[in-house]
Amino acid sequence: MYKKIFFLSLLIAGLFKSQTLTPVITQATYYDGYAATVSQPIPPGLIRLGNTRYSRKLTDNELNSFQSKITINVKIGALCDNYDRLGEVFLTLVPKNQTTYTMDDSNIKRIEVARYITPFMNKNVPPTEVPYTYDVSNLYSIFHDTQLRNTYDIYMELDVFGVPYAANNEVVGCNSRNDVFTGTLTLSSNNIGSPSDYNTLVPILTYNRLNNYNSTDVTGETVRITTFNLPNPVSNARFFVISTPHGGNPGGEEYNRRQNYTYLDDVQVLTYTPGGVSCEPYRIYNTQGNRIYGFTPRTDWTLWNNWCPGAAVPIREFTVSNMAAGNHTLKHTIPTAVFNERNGDVYLSVYMQGKSNSSLNVKDIKTVDVAIYPNPTTDIVTIQSKAGVGSLTLFSMDGKKISETNKENKINLSSYGKGAYILKIVLKDGTAFSHKIIKK
Repeated sequence: MYKKIFFLSLLIAGLFKSQTLTPVITQATYYDGYAATVSQPIPPGLIRLGNTRYSRKLTDNELNSFQSKITINVKIGALCDNYDRLGEVFLTLVPKNQTTYTMDDSNIKRIEVARYITPFMNKNVPPTEVPYTYDVSNLYSIFHDTQLRNTYDIYMELDVFGVPYAANNEVVGCNSRNDVFTGTLTLSSNNIGSPSDYNTLVPILTYNRLNNYNSTDVTGETVRITTFNLPNPVSNARFFVISTPHGGNPGGEEYNRRQNYTYLDDVQVLTYTPGGVSCEPYRIYNTQGNRIYGFTPRTDWTLWNNWCPGAAVPIREFTVSNMAAGNHTLKHTIPTAVFNERNGDVYLSVYMQGKSNSSLNVKDIKTVDVAIYPNPTTDIVTIQSKAGVGSLTLFSMDGKKISETNKENKINLSSYGKGAYILKIVLKDGTAFSHKIIKK
């Protein structure tokens, strides 16, 4: 018995000793997200991408030090924003030896790897800091990918949006201040488990704004359609999905749980409804009075909440065993979303990792956003893409070719009967995919 305890103690001690801590951003101060970028001193080693975001390059020694199990640790401290806000962690690939970049630099590749919601915090009432933790062991393959690192430098970004206007009047000591939060980002790793083994990374959607009134790919519906091209077959393709609905107005999407559906090449691969968990564990961090937390515990959280102020947002996943080389289409839809008073958005991020016989660089993989509207239609369907439309071919559901147009971005279904059709779309850059069209 004593020998077992002794050996267990040695094992635990060994695991603890092997842990690597990588401080990325430490107690950085964030400012009013709606104001012009401040001129306050920037912490050493960081890039200020705006009032809401800082970035730091990971060194070769840091990248080499990461072990198989990797954890993101975020801490957000209270300053002069006492409301619930959105924050994110991004991994950004910057062309090798480019010493700086801007938020909208077209040369970079960015994926969202974690998201969180701040609590309602009063900086004068403890606790004044909230922690968030995420298992991101899949990033091991990115950190250790030699080809990727020969092409890009790897940066980590910590973002938290905030505004001080309410706190200026409601929080003692915040009058006229524009600092809203502090942020700390640390990566930790140890050698528990086997390291991930991917050589393919596909950024598909990064913090993409989606609704059914002015940001959708099917008019009147909540639909996002994105195509991407794989130059080689990929096995064990693992997709990571982060989404949250927002809209705090009466009847807003924050308070209505909707089922989400994700399709890959017209096959349903993921179904989920956000929220449905108790927010009571986060009550301790909500030190500012608010409409969500009253004086006594609630028992109705699962009926309406999509997320909790003070909680980490779940990272959802699905896996596809084998994906052929060529074009693929990802569609995300929320059929029952209302967006009352044309207010609110869903913010959606998706990226993929997988294994190929030939190492794939991110530059090899093309991603194209395409809008198809209106669908359903009574007559004309329009296809909009930056790449331009090369041809449109309409098929019946049994595969019979009905019509074809070239170098036109519209197709007229007015002379065809009601029902479903398949529209094959070929863009001018060669990207091709099919989509179901409904004729009313």
